[in-house]
Amino acid sequence: MNVYTTDKIRNVVLLGHGGCGKTSLVEAMAYLSGITSRMGKVADGNTVSDFGKEEQKRQISISTSVVPIEWDGVKINILDTPGFFDFAGEVEEAVSAADAAIIVVSGKAGMEVGTEKAWELCEKHKLPRFVFVTDMDVDNASFRQVVEDMTNAYGKKMAPFHLPIRENEKFVGYINVIGENGFRWQGKNVEECEVPDYSRANLQICKDTLMEAVAETSEEFMERYFGGETFSEAEIRAALRTNVMDGAIVPMTMGSSLLCQGIYTLLDDIVKYMPCPENREMAGINLKTNEIFEANYDFAKAKSAYVFKTIVDPFIGKYSLVKVCSGVLKADDMIYNSDKDIEEKVSKLYVLQGSRPMEVKELHAGDIGAIAKLTGARTGNTLSTKAAPIKYGRAEISTPYTYMRYKAKNKADIDKISQSLQKMMHEDLTLKVVNDAENKQTLIYGMGDLHLEVIASRLLNEYKVEIELTRPKVAYRETIRKNSDVEYKYKKQSGGHGQYGHVKIRFSASGDLEKPYEFEQEVVGGAVPKNFFPAVEKGLQESVLKGPLAAYPVVGVKAVLYDGSYHPVDSSEMAFKMATIQAFKKGFMEAGPVLLEPIASLKVTVPDAYTGDVMGDLNKRRGRVLGMNPAGGKQVIEADIPMTGLFGYCTDLRSMTGGRGTYSYEFARYEQAPAEVQEKEVAARAAKVAEGSEE
Repeated sequence: MNVYTTDKIRNVVLLGHGGCGKTSLVEAMAYLSGITSRMGKVADGNTVSDFGKEEQKRQISISTSVVPIEWDGVKINILDTPGFFDFAGEVEEAVSAADAAIIVVSGKAGMEVGTEKAWELCEKHKLPRFVFVTDMDVDNASFRQVVEDMTNAYGKKMAPFHLPIRENEKFVGYINVIGENGFRWQGKNVEECEVPDYSRANLQICKDTLMEAVAETSEEFMERYFGGETFSEAEIRAALRTNVMDGAIVPMTMGSSLLCQGIYTLLDDIVKYMPCPENREMAGINLKTNEIFEANYDFAKAKSAYVFKTIVDPFIGKYSLVKVCSGVLKADDMIYNSDKDIEEKVSKLYVLQGSRPMEVKELHAGDIGAIAKLTGARTGNTLSTKAAPIKYGRAEISTPYTYMRYKAKNKADIDKISQSLQKMMHEDLTLKVVNDAENKQTLIYGMGDLHLEVIASRLLNEYKVEIELTRPKVAYRETIRKNSDVEYKYKKQSGGHGQYGHVKIRFSASGDLEKPYEFEQEVVGGAVPKNFFPAVEKGLQESVLKGPLAAYPVVGVKAVLYDGSYHPVDSSEMAFKMATIQAFKKGFMEAGPVLLEPIASLKVTVPDAYTGDVMGDLNKRRGRVLGMNPAGGKQVIEADIPMTGLFGYCTDLRSMTGGRGTYSYEFARYEQAPAEVQEKEVAARAAKVAEGSEE
């Protein structure tokens, strides 16, 4: 592939609801630009951007892929993102590298939740955007309806650049609003035609909207507009480019990816109206001078790049996908990773076309490429030089809150699973593995049930190891509410030396749930010699790991050793430890034992219309709603909820709110569990003991 300068580069991310046609649009672009000789189909699993085995099997995009397209002397880096919310991390990574966005909307399905989320992302990152309405070859597709819905939602900034021409329920051509002329498809070619009479009124409305937008770009234009003057096509296009870059206008266009209709004009419009990287701002910190480094995609400044995504694939190897923020990155450069404090050599530079790496000599500021085998590099790292070390802020990636317990199907695979998950975590920042030693379980966190299912499937198909996902054990705790006073004599005689340990201990609640136990001794007269005190404490240490009530860790217990007795020959540390363990069991059960459950502070962000349903559902889950606060046109419901009530919440919240609700939580404290919960856990523990399967 040729080397392109900054002004000849466009970085465009495709956003939209799952199944709206993003991958098919990329396929049409690739075909038109000559990358492929025939168009692949998602259903056939042969598209350029969905190259992963899981993507082909499920017929959905799971990870972001980069497809660079050469069009009219310009390189367009298309970032094809997943539409399913479980892969939001991939979308956020792609948006951090993009300079503009195309929000893809299905003309058949209309405006969906994914459309709203895509718009919010563009607003957050201040991205100029187009709206491309696809599926126009389908009978009941309606461009007019999408324009209406989006205008109602986002105001008059929505500006149709093209209008469809339909005959006998078929999509046969389009009207160019700026030029006020019609075009009809004849096979692969386009022929100019008359604007149909039924479209003239609509065309005038759209043209007037564009003229108003053009007039607002300067006082001179405003005067001319009110003076009844018309603008030349060149003036209109120049003004619209300014408006599109500012986000003051969002062009709307349409076509059919399957029939390759409307794609040619879309590619032309990307080149004409979307910003090149030098029109975007980018700043970091120069670590040597501690001053702000205004990179701004200037090729004349010191070289620096940001790793926005990592690919770790057993088949194609490891690639660090970078966006060059300043200077020119060349093969054989020595680059310094400020995050890891290491210097590495760039042996070769690539641009990835889906899964196909193509070697290039250099990448100019603003371009997107890939570096193979950078051992230390991770997503979010900054690459620069030792002479001018730069650091950029990391992209904001969503936190995973859905978790499951996982076990290796084959115990011999435990190490291999751990290594495979480590590689996958380099690639996917929304995947997290937590070792919950207290409950003897390993937990895997993701963005939703589908995400975790895909992880398990990838482990099996790509890394040849199998895991089993099950409901996680809840991290209950045990404590006491009353006082008890017990004694226990541990006595054994088995020829030769015997075993003798005798303790009297008072148990009470310490009030500190952060500590498992507090130990004091008030022994007088040497009833228990000092050298056995550590053995008594060791007995307590072992006892609190697994409580007598339901085998959960014990917290908040105070133990006072106040008396006992010993034998000059038979007493030993072992005997006193065993006596303490038995005394603890007895004393704990006599002191009003209770089960404590973990409580989380939950925040649920939903549109106003869903607040009643969400609060009703939280009550069913034993949640306590604490209040509601408005935030950005939505409501944030704050509640305390038992951790048990959060299992499966991601799926339920999405179905309740049509995918519009989001939530976050963090552990808050422990509270006494209701009697029915305690009884259930005690019964479950008793059943395990009876079966002999207690872990």
